[in-house]
Amino acid sequence: MIKYHKMENGRLTEIKNYEAGCWMRCIAPNEEEINYLMNTIGIDADLLRSSLDEEETTHIDSDGENTLIIIDSPVVDKTGTNFTYYTNPLSIILTPENIITIALKENSIMDEFAEGVIRSSNPDNHTRFALQIILRNASKYLQYLTQINRITERVEEKLKQTMQNEDLIQLLEIEKSLVYFSSSLKSINGMLRKLSRGKHIILGECEQDLLEDVIIEINQASEMSEIYLNILSNSMEAFSSLISNNLNVSMKYLASITLILSMPTIVSGIYGMNNPGIPFMSSNWAPFIFIFLSMFITWIVLRHKKMF
Repeated sequence: MIKYHKMENGRLTEIKNYEAGCWMRCIAPNEEEINYLMNTIGIDADLLRSSLDEEETTHIDSDGENTLIIIDSPVVDKTGTNFTYYTNPLSIILTPENIITIALKENSIMDEFAEGVIRSSNPDNHTRFALQIILRNASKYLQYLTQINRITERVEEKLKQTMQNEDLIQLLEIEKSLVYFSSSLKSINGMLRKLSRGKHIILGECEQDLLEDVIIEINQASEMSEIYLNILSNSMEAFSSLISNNLNVSMKYLASITLILSMPTIVSGIYGMNNPGIPFMSSNWAPFIFIFLSMFITWIVLRHKKMF
């Protein structure tokens, strides 16, 4: 699907057909739309192939007058009460006439630009518009990292009360999401520093200031993801130690109870030998007395050893 947007009367408006200077928003383009981009718009096949690769990493590339910027964009999926965070590649192609964005799935950041949520976004200035997309992408990372921190705190509070497998699995999913975020943010940071050299795109004074803001946001998001990842890793280790300790305590109690309950079997086995040399063999109450005494003495010894 390809949608066209252009600045009209101070607002970014969707138009029906292609016009020079418009923003071409591509969402999971089909074969016909890919051929249109290559043959009519003049996008190089290698750039398009990179844009449509789901495993493509963050980088910047140029081919003649066209420049390709690929960044990892944060995505969240909600399943019931659980949230899953991951990243998808978002491609930005700058041509002499247009700016083209390509996403393999619906992207909330692109929706915000299309709906006019982001003010002062004008695709006529291709470079500035691309930097605004990257800046909004960085802000989305910060937003999702804040959500992840709140979810982590809530799950940890639940785990302090009851150790449930579902909560532990959710923490593992969050840890995996933070690893994805941290790796993606480091890649974006490297790409931005490469972009700041002005080799691929000529940056004016306003664009330089905007790029600095983007780098600051990305650095902040990268530091947050590293901090949250370290905290979560330490928490997971602590919960693992608690689980092991609880298991050891349970096994200790079970072993103590087994030892106490084995005393009646030992005493009754001795008195069942019908050996006249056994003390109080003629007494009917002797086995019961010795059973009680053996269990009581065992309990005293285990209590002294702090097994209870």
